[in-house]
Amino acid sequence: MTEAKTDVAQSGTDKPGFDRRLLPPMLLGSVLNPVNSTIISVALVPIGRALGAPSSQTAWLVSALYLATSLGQPVVGRLIDIFGPRRLFLLSTGLVGVAGAVGTLAPDLGVLIVARVLLGFGTCAGYPSAMALLRSEAKRTGRDSPGGVLTALAVTNQTIAVVGPLLGGLLISVGGWRATFALNVPLAALAVLLGLLRLPRSAGTGESPRHGRPVAQLDLPGMGLFAAMLTSLLLFLMNLHLRNWYLLVIVAAAGTAFAVRELRAATPFIDLRVLGGNTPLLATYGRALVAYVVSYAFLYGFSQWTEEGYGLTPFHAGLVQIPMFLLAIGASIISGRRRSVRGKLLTGAVGQIVACLVMLTLTGTSPLWMLLLVALIFGLPQGLNSLALQNSVYYQADSERTASSAGLLRTFAYVGSMIASSATASSFGQRADTGGMHQLAWVMLGAGVLYLLLTVFDRTLGRAAKTASGAAE
Repeated sequence: MTEAKTDVAQSGTDKPGFDRRLLPPMLLGSVLNPVNSTIISVALVPIGRALGAPSSQTAWLVSALYLATSLGQPVVGRLIDIFGPRRLFLLSTGLVGVAGAVGTLAPDLGVLIVARVLLGFGTCAGYPSAMALLRSEAKRTGRDSPGGVLTALAVTNQTIAVVGPLLGGLLISVGGWRATFALNVPLAALAVLLGLLRLPRSAGTGESPRHGRPVAQLDLPGMGLFAAMLTSLLLFLMNLHLRNWYLLVIVAAAGTAFAVRELRAATPFIDLRVLGGNTPLLATYGRALVAYVVSYAFLYGFSQWTEEGYGLTPFHAGLVQIPMFLLAIGASIISGRRRSVRGKLLTGAVGQIVACLVMLTLTGTSPLWMLLLVALIFGLPQGLNSLALQNSVYYQADSERTASSAGLLRTFAYVGSMIASSATASSFGQRADTGGMHQLAWVMLGAGVLYLLLTVFDRTLGRAAKTASGAAE
């Protein structure tokens, strides 16, 4: 409906600046997923009590959203690369409203899981759309260093993460756990309105439909094989047991067929040749996976333990996590203008390890300040890791596939969240007690050490900073 203006933010040069009218839909769309991620963290116990479901079953409310989002992010990202963000943004955010209504009226856990799946697919377009708009604006303005906007994305997500647990606890205390689903209806309506008013109609992001009919560019067989591979892997991770060995066979078969298909396709869904030759980007995806194992295990596992193992209410459990998110916001703002990636990642890795070690000292009788200390320590890696990983992908990815590369970053993050969800469910079983929390902390510690090793021995990390520095000149 609107075209990007070329006369804003001149900043003393003849080059136009970033069209800041795009910021509201970009930021709101990108936070729909973290809103639902953080709110559900304090709603799991009340939902389980209301529906008579143990922790091992309510964990599916977490897994369902990330399973859907893991599949949807790269697919929607590819569609955005081809068709532009507007249509995909409007369709996806509209689906968020539908999912919110379904969850609000859900009679049982099964329907709630369906609502979370719909939420997963509905929140797929926000982040890839934002990254694609950044790339298209960089091309339009000739300023390929949107450090301030990238930082704004990270800080907005962290801010929502601050509000999420507290807002979730407040909604539950006022309107019950169903209010956490109902919140999506007005948020989706506002996102659709902003998208209609402010997102440009033109594709303007990455590839244009120049290789024939648009449908021919979608590589539907590749998408289908990718979905089969990822779904089988995530189902195995969500229910780790030897009897499910057949899922790994499906993963191997679908993965092999996917690789063959992508190497032969004229317009592949994921260009494996390009991706395979981009070692820095592959390393970033690997770090994202292990970093988010720690992050999501803390977000969900620690919250459940503070309620069931420590005895806090959902509202107070949300308050305990506020120090983490406040420090994360501060870390993102302070480090946002610094182009160094390696320093952020190393500091984040050490912070995760220290926090996990402190978790191992907690018991049901620990003073409250120790819980706040753990949350505070986790804030540093929470802010630094997300910003460094996001910026790395922006500068390391092929400019023609910015949205799909951003979607893949989220996919690897959500695979990490699935591992975290599986570890949380197996650690806690029927109840989130202190022994289970310590078992989960050991898993988190192992992932944190692996993250540190992947960072220390990666000699390609300087390239993202050099690229950013060069673009800014």
